[in-house]
Amino acid sequence: MKQTERPIAVFDSGVGGISVLRELVRLMPNENYIFFGDSKNAPYGGKSLEEVRKLTECHVRHLLSEGAKAVVIACNTATSADVSILRKEYPDVPVVGIEPALKPAVQFMEHPRVLVMATPMTIREEKFQRLMARYEKDAEIYPLACPGIVEFVERGELNSAGLKAFLYRLLKPYCEGTVDAIVLGCTHYPFVKDAIAEVMGNTVEFFDGGAGVARETRRRLMEKELLYTGDRKGRVIFENSAATLEKLRLCEILLNSK
Repeated sequence: MKQTERPIAVFDSGVGGISVLRELVRLMPNENYIFFGDSKNAPYGGKSLEEVRKLTECHVRHLLSEGAKAVVIACNTATSADVSILRKEYPDVPVVGIEPALKPAVQFMEHPRVLVMATPMTIREEKFQRLMARYEKDAEIYPLACPGIVEFVERGELNSAGLKAFLYRLLKPYCEGTVDAIVLGCTHYPFVKDAIAEVMGNTVEFFDGGAGVARETRRRLMEKELLYTGDRKGRVIFENSAATLEKLRLCEILLNSK
């Protein structure tokens, strides 16, 4: 098999990274993809740095052994913990990470009030702290650790009454017009954007990094002359550490959601 014909691997701590996979497929529909979700060990956001690195590196090795030509770390927590190490370990492989989409959120209006929803590890890691420091003069930035949302998405609860009650308790301090924009700083969160918008009164702009990751992946593939330029229809293979039929069915549902 030619290098250009090999698949792009997409890795996440669970099913959330499918929000990034959707953007990759939209931008590069002729590519083949392997998506691996580590739902058995989700969520990563409450684990130690060492645990996240060990899990991420193990799964990336597995994906490369399956012939992946590039790896997309579609998980903010795993990116914060391990992407720089992976790039050093695999210098010939495009390794693309994700970070909270703070820049476009800060720039969409003059001095906005921006709520960054992310996992506890993403919020506390130095990578995010540096990102926030870069823009703190241009906006009021409120980082909010959101343990619990990942579990709703992993169960396929995307708009349930229980989810909305949970979000209301979490977001109540920000529901009275105190924020202009919300950064969805975990790849699971775009799947519950409608529920968040309902709780917030549909008055905020939303930003996530999925489309930017897709564009960066294409750029890196072109740079390495790995982009597939044929006219085939690409395929997606789903793998999951919690490989139940229910979980794999959820992956298909999320990929084909709006």
